Amino acid sequence: MHSVSVAGVTLNEKGLILCIRRRDIGAWQIPGGVLERGETLHTGLRREVEEETGAVVEPVRLTGVYLNMPLGVVAMVFLCHHPTGVIASDTAEATEVSWLSIDEVRTRFVPAFAIRVADAVAGRLEPFIRTHDGVSVLPSDAAE
Repeated sequence: MHSVSVAGVTLNEKGLILCIRRRDIGAWQIPGGVLERGETLHTGLRREVEEETGAVVEPVRLTGVYLNMPLGVVAMVFLCHHPTGVIASDTAEATEVSWLSIDEVRTRFVPAFAIRVADAVAGRLEPFIRTHDGVSVLPSDAAE
């Protein structure tokens, strides 16, 4: 059985990415989480981003679908627009909320999560589809 999660890659006017340090495991990630039953993708995305960062965002487009093989989580990542630029410094779910550069994302995130940001800012209109083991991106199976 799989669960579905949503996450948002939100850029500010300087091209920095809205990121959190998760309170539960201390890892840096983009904001997001598992959908609640009966919740639409966009509603869940808005809720998760606001809960974790204080930011009110609007989804722009789907940039990738990522399957975490060990956990059975299918994550859908969206590029988001954040009209106000206002964020919290910390929240109930994040010890830090910050705007990071793509280089900072690459050094602070595990590769399986950094690739989500790189994919979102790549400018490709078609969503990426990737599989990972929670840390590393696994080779794609083009036959799927």
